[in-house]
Amino acid sequence: MTKSKAKLKLIPLGGMHEIGKNMMAIEYKDTIMVIDCGLMFPDEEMLGIDLVIPDITYLLKNKDKVKAIVLTHGHEDHIGALPYILPQMNVPVYGTRLTLGLVGNKLKEHTHLSAVELKTVKAKDIVKIGEFEVEFIKTSHSIADSVALAVHTPVGTIVHTGDFKVDYHPIDGEPIDLHRFAELGKQGVLVFMADSTNVERPGYTMSESTVGATFIDIFRNARGRIIVATFASNIHRIQQAVNAAVLFDRKVAVVGRSMVNVIGVATELGYLNIPEGVLIDIDQIERYPNDRIAIMTTGSQGEPMSALARMSTSDHRKVSIIPGDRVVISATPIPGNEKLVSRVINQLFKKGADVIYESLADIHVSGHACQEELKLLHSLVKPKFFVPVHGEFRHLKQHAQLAEKLGMSKENIFLADNGTVMEFSKESGRLAGTVIAGKVLVDGLGVGDVGNIVLRDRKHLSQDGLIVVVVTISKETGQVVAGPDIISRGFVYVRESEDLMEQSKLIIKEALSKCEEKQITEWGTIKSQVKDSLKEFLYEKTKRNPMILPIIMEI
Repeated sequence: MTKSKAKLKLIPLGGMHEIGKNMMAIEYKDTIMVIDCGLMFPDEEMLGIDLVIPDITYLLKNKDKVKAIVLTHGHEDHIGALPYILPQMNVPVYGTRLTLGLVGNKLKEHTHLSAVELKTVKAKDIVKIGEFEVEFIKTSHSIADSVALAVHTPVGTIVHTGDFKVDYHPIDGEPIDLHRFAELGKQGVLVFMADSTNVERPGYTMSESTVGATFIDIFRNARGRIIVATFASNIHRIQQAVNAAVLFDRKVAVVGRSMVNVIGVATELGYLNIPEGVLIDIDQIERYPNDRIAIMTTGSQGEPMSALARMSTSDHRKVSIIPGDRVVISATPIPGNEKLVSRVINQLFKKGADVIYESLADIHVSGHACQEELKLLHSLVKPKFFVPVHGEFRHLKQHAQLAEKLGMSKENIFLADNGTVMEFSKESGRLAGTVIAGKVLVDGLGVGDVGNIVLRDRKHLSQDGLIVVVVTISKETGQVVAGPDIISRGFVYVRESEDLMEQSKLIIKEALSKCEEKQITEWGTIKSQVKDSLKEFLYEKTKRNPMILPIIMEI
């Protein structure tokens, strides 16, 4: 096949119709490169599940072609699946210093991954990966060292924004490289893939530096301790809180494992500047007056086991909330977390704390581009084809409509789902079928061993409870020797429902007698008869459907 005939494929394996687990495969001939390798946190239906990662069946089938994973930035929804994916597919991982610092920290917890090849890059670098040349472009986001990618392929250039915003006054002093996006636009961009998270919001995203001024006001008026909760990865936010603490002569202590880890990595790599003597151990806070202490903590999303949530219920070993504490929740609740955050705020108020959260002050700005910033990038890049990425379906749809308003032809905009194969030549683009893609559930040490059936059972148990029926049958005669005994968990309390349990036993005995009369000796059939008759009876009496587990013992 000649170069002109070979097709370029884009295959999203995560991050479409969802917020999280971002992963995009780019394929040409015998080269596949993967952009990002993220996880997603489970929704309420996924009982007991810890994490959700992308299904990489397609990549494993084409293992020989996969040349590298390239990361845009260090957030969990872009790097979190690496410890689970790399054991199956040991390929080099490219990323900026901070991104790989966070990845390295994560991989240390998985000792078998110490041999992974991490290749550090910086903005403006160009690296060769198989048939592609990958260029890294400086962007702004709610974590330092984020980059967009220009992937130069034999068919044309692909531009992938990663997560971004246009911040003209970033904390690190290096604004997004709009000049390079404009140059690429002039040279010609075949496919543009852009972050859709904030497409519903008109206008511009405020600069991260606006939060700094709010922090200074909050610190200036505080008489007690100040506790700041934010995302551990938001190093610019942490820097601004530290700056305010230094300005008002407060020592800074850090609580929460992820916060301690990230601050350690960011300080070591020079992304966080904390003057000598400012950072103290959490055990030392008692040595200073309350108006000299600032505490940085995790828990801005109200996670039940996070440091802030445990402080709010007096369950934290090192820090308890006391009247006069000022708690600053510097984050917006992720959709679905609103109740958790609200619960923590209420608990903090009950403890006598003064709580400041987003609806009361400008203490959070998004890391994602709003409509005007998206329009700016579309106008600079001027792509032939457009694929909205990173968002639920409504976000992708509205981003497609925004591109149309800017003059793009509807035929050149692709609304893809995870697993959709998009195929491009220099002049044309089309949807070319699907590959396996979906969710792999991580529960404890098990990766992918919990599927839909297990989740269905967990849901059933959580809603209706469990009844275990134990019967002992004679091997020789087939008659009931002992039982039936009934054990109930999460359905009814046996002692309080003795009548119901006695009636249930009669129903079971009746079902066993019928089996005996018909000379049914197959255990599976006996269990089904017991289960069906009891299920019908319990539903009629209680309008509930507990899970019924008959156990038959033979003597």
